[in-house]
Amino acid sequence: MMIPILLAAAAPFFSPILDKPVPEWPEKAASRWINSPPLTLAGLRGKVVLIRFFMESECPYCRATAPSLNEFHREFASQGLVVIGMYTPKPKPRPVTTDEVRKHVAAYGFAFPVAVDDDWGADNRLWLDRVPEAEATSASLLIDRKGVLRHVQEGAAALGTIALATSTPAQAAGCPKNSHLVVCPTYSFCCPNNAFCVCFP
Repeated sequence: MMIPILLAAAAPFFSPILDKPVPEWPEKAASRWINSPPLTLAGLRGKVVLIRFFMESECPYCRATAPSLNEFHREFASQGLVVIGMYTPKPKPRPVTTDEVRKHVAAYGFAFPVAVDDDWGADNRLWLDRVPEAEATSASLLIDRKGVLRHVQEGAAALGTIALATSTPAQAAGCPKNSHLVVCPTYSFCCPNNAFCVCFP
């Protein structure tokens, strides 16, 4: 079954990296992964991947976005979506232990894979180095089955605007005002004009 995901539209300055292959993140030792053995983007080809850079559980923005991440994992992991958390300490890189990060993962209730990115290696390679004008050091990246970046949500609070699309299949009369028809291989649905909708299994 194809599942639609509804996201707020990306800002124009992200355009140069959209629809482009996402570089591999730096290799991380098995001891730096939580809830999973080490993962690579290459090894996840064929899956849709949502990467979220986050920080301490005391962060109100991260706490606000955690339920969305947990819902994505709970609802869509069995259908091919892999949610990956990348722990990036703020305001700048600093050494942290895996046990320290494990406490934050538990506080958020994350059951999906989380990597310790305390040197910001992944954050820099996948986000900051590619968009030097970015105002936020955190982002959410939606990557398709071929490893191509399809959507960006900059900043910690932005993920709160992501919601599961609950659109019903478009009727013969067409979509409501301020929306458009999205045609997936096995069904169609109405997507709000101010949103970016994606189909994936």
